[in-house]
Amino acid sequence: MLRNSVWLLFLIFSFLFVACDSNSVYDVYKSVPQKWHKNSIVTFQLKAPDSTNAYNLFVNLRNTNDYKYNNLFLIVEMVFPHGKTIKDTLEYKMADPTGKLLGTGFTDVKENKLWYKEAVVFKEAGTYTVNIQQAMREHGKVNGVVDLEGITDVGFRVEKINQE
Repeated sequence: MLRNSVWLLFLIFSFLFVACDSNSVYDVYKSVPQKWHKNSIVTFQLKAPDSTNAYNLFVNLRNTNDYKYNNLFLIVEMVFPHGKTIKDTLEYKMADPTGKLLGTGFTDVKENKLWYKEAVVFKEAGTYTVNIQQAMREHGKVNGVVDLEGITDVGFRVEKINQE
């Protein structure tokens, strides 16, 4: 009985801790299949927050021990409401020199919060679309990794910048 009460109390505090993330403006995850195909694009659509403040943008990833690379290449495209498009090829470090996966988490699932853009002002009203695609290559090979294993979820996050 006491053990169940402690567990319930832990769950309540965990929920309150996560729910009190006051910097988050947009934070959505989407699951990917067991293997993330190189042509599979994960898409997020968000309404522009107010146009007077700057925001930090992040790509969030959850990966398992099945992820076998030290880095990750992504193509991230932002499509503005009036059609302008910005496309970036980004590289992120996913493991330390010993091969231990980076990120947070107590299980074999690690969560990574990866910088995308800093101090972005959403000047255009309307809906922004963010497309994320894996662009992994194996060393010395021209063709990309067709089915990337170990990535379970891809997310996109917009945060208010702390004005201290």
